[in-house]
Amino acid sequence: MGAERLADGTTRFRVWAPKARELAVRIVGGEGRTIAMTRGPGDVFDTLVADAGLGTDYFYVIDGTKERPDPCSRFQPRGVHGPSRVVAADPFAWSDQSWTGIPLCDLIFYELHVGTFTPEGTFEGVVAKLDHMKSLGVTAIELMPVAQFPGDRNWGYDGVFPYAPQASYGGPDGLRRLVDESHRRGLAVALDVVYNHLGPEGNYLADYGHYFTDRYTTPWGPAINFDGPDSDEVRSFFRENALYWLTDFHIDILRFDAIHSIFDMSARHFLQETCAAFHHRATALGRRAFVIAESDLNDVRVIQPAERNGLGFDAQWGDDFHHATMAALLGARHGYFADFGNIADVAKAMSEGFVYDGKRSQHRKRRHGSSSASEPGHRLVSFVQNHDQVANAWHGKRLAKIASFEQQGLAAMLLFAHPGLPMLFMGEEFGEIAPFDFFTSHSETALIEAVRRGRREEHRSMGLADPPDPEEEGTFAACKLGWSRLSEDPHREVLHLYRDLIALRKGHSALSNGRKDLATIQWSEDPRWLTVERRDDRGGAVAFVINFEPDPLAVPFRSPGGSFRLAIDTADRRYGGRPSSEPAQAALEVVGATPTLVTCPGHGGLIYVKSDTFS
Repeated sequence: MGAERLADGTTRFRVWAPKARELAVRIVGGEGRTIAMTRGPGDVFDTLVADAGLGTDYFYVIDGTKERPDPCSRFQPRGVHGPSRVVAADPFAWSDQSWTGIPLCDLIFYELHVGTFTPEGTFEGVVAKLDHMKSLGVTAIELMPVAQFPGDRNWGYDGVFPYAPQASYGGPDGLRRLVDESHRRGLAVALDVVYNHLGPEGNYLADYGHYFTDRYTTPWGPAINFDGPDSDEVRSFFRENALYWLTDFHIDILRFDAIHSIFDMSARHFLQETCAAFHHRATALGRRAFVIAESDLNDVRVIQPAERNGLGFDAQWGDDFHHATMAALLGARHGYFADFGNIADVAKAMSEGFVYDGKRSQHRKRRHGSSSASEPGHRLVSFVQNHDQVANAWHGKRLAKIASFEQQGLAAMLLFAHPGLPMLFMGEEFGEIAPFDFFTSHSETALIEAVRRGRREEHRSMGLADPPDPEEEGTFAACKLGWSRLSEDPHREVLHLYRDLIALRKGHSALSNGRKDLATIQWSEDPRWLTVERRDDRGGAVAFVINFEPDPLAVPFRSPGGSFRLAIDTADRRYGGRPSSEPAQAALEVVGATPTLVTCPGHGGLIYVKSDTFS
């Protein structure tokens, strides 16, 4: 569908429009002209135009009165209300022909928002920071949604043209260059896609066909029609969109937003169908490519294969680890944090995955979830910060603003002790202090007021004060990363810790194998401490000793045995630590069942690596 430039120089315009009695394409600019389209099988209108080359702007005209952009527009250079533009299917000179992707277990994500990541707020701005991310050690950048949204500042979840990369970010060519340059540096690219709703402004799909249904509701507006009349075409529209990013833009990973708001009672769920098609296309292309879900269901079927009646996602975001960590570390009890607070919750998130696996949730007032204990660790993406949690759970405050310097290091230790796939949120690696709030740039007064009201209600439901005005440009500007902080302490010291933690994970298979069966986790609630030993099947081991108490603590460490050397100490001066009268042991010798007492700094952590001899 959409505008396709053919080999003979003509352009074919095709659109599914069962609601239209008649349809035409109107060429914008020059002398302008309107060409009638022919209705074909399946209510698909099309026409060939001889002189509508690359760069031609156009609208569709529905029933002679409604002038609308193309639902399958590849480029909206004048925004969501402007004309669509004819672009080549693949004009880009790719240099990643040898790129085959990165194994799932080796993924270390770095989530970023293009508009606030750099001063430029563009794809090209991200390209300029790729070397930083490469030197940091992450292996995949994850972009918040880039489908065309209204205005030039938005989180991206208000996108209304799923096939058109945001014009203010750099459009299709800008995104292709970002992906190509990422692959050149050995970095995979993940993209957040939104198939549960479309934004309210510039959303013209309903003028063409039955894209939406009133059978279900979502927090953001009408649900997409995946199982009602005319749903075959709607399913195709979104399924092909997933393949479009993989094929035309060489995207490696798609993260599906809030799949719990994708409703489908069909015998074969849209998500199951789309995951299978995505994996099939990736195999045909000879690439490792993955699909990851955001889901608050704690339903293990999300990450199980279709033959086990699962949806077939390769992994999903693991909210329980974040909630358990923040509740235990900071004493958070507002909103969903009320369900957490014990060190045992952190231990369960590490050893099993879902903390809520069918037990009753106080916050939800019902039983919640199923067990993920038998699933490999890399089926979950773990994090201590992400865009949602910073903006919605902490009033826009990052960890560096709500936790002590020592607690930040402890949180980082927990993240890399987890058997899952670690994810950082932009700026986390250097202790960014700028806020990350919700922001928009709508043009309709009633909508602006509705968004403001909705944000206030959401914050109050979490027991938080009213948030900054999302429409104020200053709200957006305040969220820009402060890159000058990289050369300042303590930010430079936080960066040292993250680089060393990532290097340790990449250098030891025990930390990247996702093997829960080779992990031993022990803990205490009084005093509060946690130890994690991760092993590989060759006898290697890495041990984490973590102290949640503010004062130094002698933590009992148990292991099958061996010699261990100290690799990382969060109290080290290199990481901004303070000198202690009780320094950590440089080496440990663990023999038999007797625990070895390890002196751990207050709100700190130690990492020991198993070795044959002490260094």
